[in-house]
Amino acid sequence: MLFESINSLAVHYRYRKASRGAKTLVLINSLGTDFRIWDQFIEFLPSHIGVLCYDKRGHGLSDIGDEKYDIGQLGDDLIGLMDALELSDAVVCGLSVGGIIALDVCTKRPELFSGLVIMDSAPKIGDAGLWQARIDRVRETGMVSIASATMERWFSQSFRDEQPAALSAFRNMLVRTNATGYIRTCEAIRDGDYTQMASTIAVPTLCLVGSEDGATTPQVVRQAAEIIPNAEYHEIAGAGHLPCVEAPEASAALITRFISAISIVGEAASNVDRYEQGMSTRREVLGNPHVDRASRNSTPFDEPFQQLITEAAWGHVWSRQQWTLRERSIVTIALLAALGHEEEVAMHVRATTNTGATLEDLCEAMLHVAIYAGVPAANSAIKVVKKTVAENGEREGKA
Repeated sequence: MLFESINSLAVHYRYRKASRGAKTLVLINSLGTDFRIWDQFIEFLPSHIGVLCYDKRGHGLSDIGDEKYDIGQLGDDLIGLMDALELSDAVVCGLSVGGIIALDVCTKRPELFSGLVIMDSAPKIGDAGLWQARIDRVRETGMVSIASATMERWFSQSFRDEQPAALSAFRNMLVRTNATGYIRTCEAIRDGDYTQMASTIAVPTLCLVGSEDGATTPQVVRQAAEIIPNAEYHEIAGAGHLPCVEAPEASAALITRFISAISIVGEAASNVDRYEQGMSTRREVLGNPHVDRASRNSTPFDEPFQQLITEAAWGHVWSRQQWTLRERSIVTIALLAALGHEEEVAMHVRATTNTGATLEDLCEAMLHVAIYAGVPAANSAIKVVKKTVAENGEREGKA
C-alpha cells in the first residue's frame, strides 16, 4: 500500500508508472466508493499506460481532516498528489464527484492535463435540496439507511439481478464509508457549481455515461458535453452509474482510444523535436561516453547519417511507448546477431547495463537466433556476448 502526506492528510493511492513516452491515466472515484472500483477496468488497459488512482479525503484509507471541505480543497489534494509524483500532461478521468474535482484541477492547473474524461458526471450534480435531504438522513440514521436506494442508482437492473454477490460487496463498500467523510463530500457537491468553468476547458474532453445511470442520467451528461468546447459524448450500453464496474472492458476501450488519439496528435506536434528525443534516448541506452565519442568523430561526410539514425532509430523506434527499453534491447541484439553484425552486437550488449536486459534474456535470444537464423550465426554471436560481458565485468571491477 502507498501513502503520501498531502495538505496534512494521509492519502492512500496506487500507482503504475507509464512506459517511456506513454500517458498516465489518473482516476478519481465517486462518492461512497474507494479506488477498488477501478480494479477490473485497469486490467483492460494496455500495460504501457500509467495509472494513478487514489482514495479522496473522507474515503477508503485516506484521512478525513478536522474541517469541512469543498471541491476546491478536494482538487488541491489531487494537485498535491500529482506534484508529489511529478506527474503532468496526464489524462484525468473523474467519475461522478470525481468529474467535478477534475474540472476544478483542470481550470487551476491546466498543464497537468493532456486530456479530460468526464464519466457519469457534470459540472453541477443535483440541487441543494436533494443533497441536504441525503445529508440529514445519514446524520440521523447512518449509512445503511441510504444503501438500497443508492444501489438502484448505481447499478442497472440486470446487474442487480444477475450479480448478487458483487452487489452485496459494493453495498458493503458504501455502508463502510466513514459517515463524516460522506457527509462532507455531499456538502462539497451541494455547494459546487462548475458550469461556467466547464465552458473554458481547452483540453480534449470525452464525456461517458452508462445508458442506465440513475444518478447522473445520459441527458445530464450530454448537456455537460454541450457546455465543454469540442467534447465527445458516448453512452455505454447497459451500464449504470459505475461503468468501470458494470462494463470495464467497454469503458477501458473507449478511454484507450481517446488516449491514443491524444498521443497521435502530440506525436505529430513533436516531430520537430524528434532529434532531441532521439539524442536523449540514445544517451540513455548507449551512455554519454559512447554518444560523445560518436559526436566528436563525426565529419561532414557522416553527419547526415548521424542525424538519420538519431531521428529515425532513436527518436522514433527506440522512443516508442509500446515496448520497454529492455524489450527493444533484446530484440535488437537478436536481429544484429542473425545478420552477423558482431560489432553492433557488442555495442548493444554493453548497453544492457542501461536497458536492464539480463544475461538470461540474451541466452534466450541466442536460442531463437540459432533456430530461426542458424546455429553458426548464434555461435558467433554467443562468443561476442561472452567476451563483451566479461569486458564489462572487468571495467566495473576497476571502477
